[in-house]
Amino acid sequence: MKFHMSYRSRLFMGIVTLLAFATPALAYTGQKLASQAKITIAQARGIALKAHPGKVTDEELEREGGGSGLRYSFDIRNRSHTQEVGVDAVSGKVIENKTEGPNPD
Repeated sequence: MKFHMSYRSRLFMGIVTLLAFATPALAYTGQKLASQAKITIAQARGIALKAHPGKVTDEELEREGGGSGLRYSFDIRNRSHTQEVGVDAVSGKVIENKTEGPNPD
């Protein structure tokens, strides 16, 4: 028995597959604060990776002093060290870019 999918079925399956792979693998904490941010986590991640290229190992949206008080925080691994990059969630400016210490928060 042969199985033939209609054009609509193939299109639907293609969209579902695309969406499944388009969502970031990392979940981030602080999603409930996202409605207060002016930039998305994807935009902030791009800004952080320009400031310090590498692999994002952790990301969160948090309230913390400096800038607008709302920031995306990224731990970015590059070779043997991890960099913490903070991006203001309102302005999109990098407000922190430092080597992560031995006891990350």
